[in-house]
Amino acid sequence: MLEIKGIIPAMVTPIDEEGRVNEKELRKLTSHLIEGGSHGLFPVGSQGEFFSLTFEQKREVMEIVKDETKGRVPIYAGTGALTTREAIETTQLAEEVGVDAVSVITPYFLSPNEDELYEHYAAIARNTSLPVMLYNNPGRTGVNISARLCQRLSEIDNIVGIKDSSGDMTLTGEYIRLTGDDFAVLAGRDTMILATLHYGGKGSITATANVCPSLVVEIYEAFVAGDYKRALEAQYRLAPLRLAFGLGTFPVVIKEALKMIGIDAGPAIRPVGPMEDGKREQLRKVLQEMGLI
Repeated sequence: MLEIKGIIPAMVTPIDEEGRVNEKELRKLTSHLIEGGSHGLFPVGSQGEFFSLTFEQKREVMEIVKDETKGRVPIYAGTGALTTREAIETTQLAEEVGVDAVSVITPYFLSPNEDELYEHYAAIARNTSLPVMLYNNPGRTGVNISARLCQRLSEIDNIVGIKDSSGDMTLTGEYIRLTGDDFAVLAGRDTMILATLHYGGKGSITATANVCPSLVVEIYEAFVAGDYKRALEAQYRLAPLRLAFGLGTFPVVIKEALKMIGIDAGPAIRPVGPMEDGKREQLRKVLQEMGLI
């Protein structure tokens, strides 16, 4: 049984100037994250531009990450989609590749009610033997998983946790309060990792860990060791990088930051363009002050 816990980087997808997956840099990123102490990897999520990748590119990314990981840490693949049919197909693709679990973001553009959302996730769970993580990111999708809906879904055997990127600590706390200890609630907002752990969460799926995995891992490891002062100091040191996300259009900032530390993740996929020069220099200053470059 997969124990879902710890720091799980939401991986970017390195691409070249022609929009092809850059296998060399993806392997380099995978090794960088594992060597930084990550407890799992999360490819093909929102940070990984799943919405801009073809079905075959998703397969390619999952296969490369699985091959490079060589079983050292679990792989949680993003398999969310606008329709239930496509989400099931992508989840079955992930199962075929051999990942350890999937994370399924809510539909977007559409506004399904709670019963429709329940049936969406229940259908996905019925059509895979993999553990399924819910993914709540209402700021991006316009769709929110309520605490009561999360509780209902947690009663389905292979729905095992939720990544919460709402930024609403009250909601995160209710997810934890209303579900059992075997249901993993993970922080999706990098400034709230320690708060989620204190409340009873199991870890975080985090974008900033692409750039500084060891620092994010320190928050978790110090917390587990009972060194709350060191955990808080690590959370404070991480905050400027998460707050720098506003310097560019999502998800270009982490790709630019990776380039600055020596991993060429390439450009974001159009229509997202490069950062402005002045904003790029602000990001460079943040990384310098954090001691990353």
